[in-house]
Parts: sequence; C-alpha cells; structure tokens
Amino acid sequence: MSKYAEKAAELRAIVEPHYNCGQSTAIPFAEGGGVSEETMRAICANFGAGLKRKSTCGALVGGVTVLGLYGVNDQETVDEYYKAFAENHGGMTDCGALLADNEAKGNEQKPFCDGLVQESVALVEKILKEKGLI
Repeated sequence: MSKYAEKAAELRAIVEPHYNCGQSTAIPFAEGGGVSEETMRAICANFGAGLKRKSTCGALVGGVTVLGLYGVNDQETVDEYYKAFAENHGGMTDCGALLADNEAKGNEQKPFCDGLVQESVALVEKILKEKGLI
C-alpha cells in the first residue's frame, strides 16, 4: 500500500472529526502539492455525500482537485480519470447512483465508500507518477 493509500485509510478510520470521501482522497496529496492538510480539508469540506447533493462522487471530485493542484488540467487526462472510475462502476459516477447500486447488492456503505476513496487515490497516484509529478 502506498503512502497516499495509507494516509487515506488512516483518515477514513477517524470517527471524530469525520473526514469525508473527498477530503480523504485529497489530503494525502496536499503537502506534496504545496497545501497544508488543514487547507485541503477546508477546500474539500463540501465534497462528501456527492457534493452534499448525491451528485458526483466526492472521492472522484477529490481526485480531480488533486490533479488540478499538481497542474494536471488537460481534458484528456481528466477524461481518462473519469473514464477509469466509471468503468469500474457500470458507468456510474454519481454518489446517489453508486450508493443505491451498492445497497441493492446488500453491501454496507462505509466499506464501499472507503473503497471508492482508495480507488480514486490509486488512479490519481498512477496519473501523477506517469506524468513524473510524484
């Protein structure tokens, strides 16, 4: 497990204060991108629960935030990131749809969301490594 994945797991295990999926995805990369963990926590405060609206998955948005932080803002790479995530979930990227599908399969929410965080961290880490940014 990479240091980014370990940090994300650590954050998701903390009960109080709660770290949402976006925060847990982005914070492991914060300091390497020149931002404090506290600042990244504030930036991503509204990313949980699909931007608090069950829309785009917060872990996915946290990953896009990290890509931007590291200067990766080209359409092709962002599309690649979204596509890789969506392919793993039957084309779904919205929190509400992902959670409904997970519930229909009889799975618990927290482990599922923890997995989405780990997936997003791994995808971002792969992209940043390929671009020589980490």
